[in-house]
Amino acid sequence: MKTTTRRLTNPLRTVVLCTVLLAGSAASQAQELVVSAAASLTNAFQAVGRAFEQSKPGAKVTFNFAASGPLLAQIQQGAPVDVFASADQETMNKAATANLLAAPTRVDFAANTLVLIVPSNAKETPKQLNDLSGATYQRVSTGTPATVPVGRYTTEAIEKAGLTATLQPRWIYGESVRQVLNYVARGEVDAGFVYRTDAMIEPDKTRIALTVPTTTPVSYPIAQVATSKQPALAVEFIAYVRSAPGQAILQRFGFSKP
Repeated sequence: MKTTTRRLTNPLRTVVLCTVLLAGSAASQAQELVVSAAASLTNAFQAVGRAFEQSKPGAKVTFNFAASGPLLAQIQQGAPVDVFASADQETMNKAATANLLAAPTRVDFAANTLVLIVPSNAKETPKQLNDLSGATYQRVSTGTPATVPVGRYTTEAIEKAGLTATLQPRWIYGESVRQVLNYVARGEVDAGFVYRTDAMIEPDKTRIALTVPTTTPVSYPIAQVATSKQPALAVEFIAYVRSAPGQAILQRFGFSKP
């Protein structure tokens, strides 16, 4: 009889243990938030994510950083994303038009500035955009305009300066603003257009030549993705980004208020 009891009890205990483990695993997964954010937000959002996790025990933020265009494409293709933060309004407008966002959650949370940078060891520094037409600047970089917001901001500025035709054969396009920064930092191009916050990352390898006025303000929107599996946590994260502690972190990395 004792043997029979052991045979009945052990499977039962195993089932109970598995149920508890599965429940614990589900609870853990329930607190994970996936945030797709523009490449220029990498350093700042990593710091924001750590602060958010500290403020909400049990929550885990996983980031996916890339150019805004490819991030949108991933969401369109069904990537499991909870929050989307873009470096421009145009990309977020496309997401809204495609009904990919929980519309009421969309808000602006930061602003930035377009700058022209050169390698720190460059012998010459352009004083104005027209200087890029000179022989010194044969390789000029920005993001691919079709998919990278910094490329679109740059295109607007170049068109306004009347340099479109002159610079057309000189462009070296990057897949993200961080790739453009790397091109300049490694001296692979003579100059590059990035955000001021990116230029702050490589102060020993690059220097800001000038601030570039943009027709369209460089503003960052954020929103919950409509298919988010963690809508409540997504809203909490967005609120934290816009809170005093979140804004203080962003400003520490060079961003300004929206």
